[in-house]
Amino acid sequence: MSESGWNAEGAAGAHAGTALPSGPEPQETGRRPVTLTLSANDFSALEERILRAVEVVRRERQARAAAEERATRTEAQLSELTAHIEQSEKELGMLRAERDHVRERVDRLLAQLDALEL
Repeated sequence: MSESGWNAEGAAGAHAGTALPSGPEPQETGRRPVTLTLSANDFSALEERILRAVEVVRRERQARAAAEERATRTEAQLSELTAHIEQSEKELGMLRAERDHVRERVDRLLAQLDALEL
């Protein structure tokens, strides 16, 4: 297994147990350079985790787009159904008024028939 060496200032806590000092501590800056070694297996594992994370984000974005599309279609259907319900309520009101009118006419006709039988 080959190892890659990275020079990273301030990366001492980036990968536990892999930070090694590269030489004597410089007096001017107050910071000491750190060499971070990362094995090929560690790098492959990191790469796999990143690829899985990218795939999760991709799936979530697709799911979000699908959900937004379903919401848009549902809103359109709701709008159509609301219009249909309003039309049906108007028709129902007209049919009830017509029924009441017919009932009144029948009551008048029955009253006239009752008056004839006397």
